[in-house]
Amino acid sequence: MRKLVSKIVLVPALGLISLTAFAGNPQRSGSAGASELLINPWARSSGWGGTDIAGVRGIEASYLNIAGSAFTKKTEVAFANTQWLTETGIQVNAFGFNQKVGANGVLGLNVMSMDYGEIDRTDEFNPNGGIGSVTPTTAVLGISYAQKFTESIYGGVNIKLYNQSFGAVSINALAFDAGVQYITGSSKQIKFGVTLKNVGPGASYAGDGNDVNLVAPQGGFSRTFDERSAPTELPTLLAFGGAYDFKFTSQRFTVGASFYSNSFEKDQYNIGGEYSVKEIVTARVGYTIFDNRDDDRITTIFTGLNFGMSIDVPLGEQTKFGLDYSYRPTTILGGVHSIGASIRL
Repeated sequence: MRKLVSKIVLVPALGLISLTAFAGNPQRSGSAGASELLINPWARSSGWGGTDIAGVRGIEASYLNIAGSAFTKKTEVAFANTQWLTETGIQVNAFGFNQKVGANGVLGLNVMSMDYGEIDRTDEFNPNGGIGSVTPTTAVLGISYAQKFTESIYGGVNIKLYNQSFGAVSINALAFDAGVQYITGSSKQIKFGVTLKNVGPGASYAGDGNDVNLVAPQGGFSRTFDERSAPTELPTLLAFGGAYDFKFTSQRFTVGASFYSNSFEKDQYNIGGEYSVKEIVTARVGYTIFDNRDDDRITTIFTGLNFGMSIDVPLGEQTKFGLDYSYRPTTILGGVHSIGASIRL
């Protein structure tokens, strides 16, 4: 049974390495669905801009590279809150739970939800509102399994259910992530990682909000019709990267780089570094370079800079309590603040 599970996880994940990198379209993110799947809700990994594809560990690997969940030693619980573009009032909350099973496996649960607040309802007869409000919500529920296959190879799969509701319409989509991490070197200081994210069939909005009431040309009666919406594709992406640890007596400095090939947005190049003292106080910074060569235009409000820090307080021989913070500046709307807490047993 263990060999079967290993093949199920490792074979598709290793298959990512042989994929030809698909070039992202110049910019057509408006034609994709479920764009919330591209938001990193975690404070620790977002501090260096998604650079750490090769070295991310624990629950935060559920977003960057699920293979990193395999490094969970026993049990990990984490929570994070993100003020997404603070002037908009949008809140993003994330919760994760990892539990080691057997000698080498780790089962995980990860949840992300978005609160957009209340939005005034309008229609063609009431363009200025005054007919109530709607409260859109988005939720992503993921169940993952990651495993250590050898001392150097780690892999995992994350199955996600996406749901968004907006008034009387909603959409549901199923997607999965798969990833691999490879570690080598005399002190395991060299790391590589690859992940394929948000793979799944297209989905459509459905519900009473799609109903249209039309009056018959003759007869003086009306009928209700279901106006079907076109299916939208998921924002699939391929990412890979590497990292190197410079280790000293009580300090560590890690440099890393990664590349994101997006199916609906411009490709991204990420570089970053992380400096840690006794694995207690850690600071990190990252920078994202967007590929604007096709249209020579900036099409994002993000400046590319990301930075953050963490404090991990030992509570026992193997127990740690962590506090994390990150900031992603933007040209307008106040930037993105994330704060998180975790406990690792």
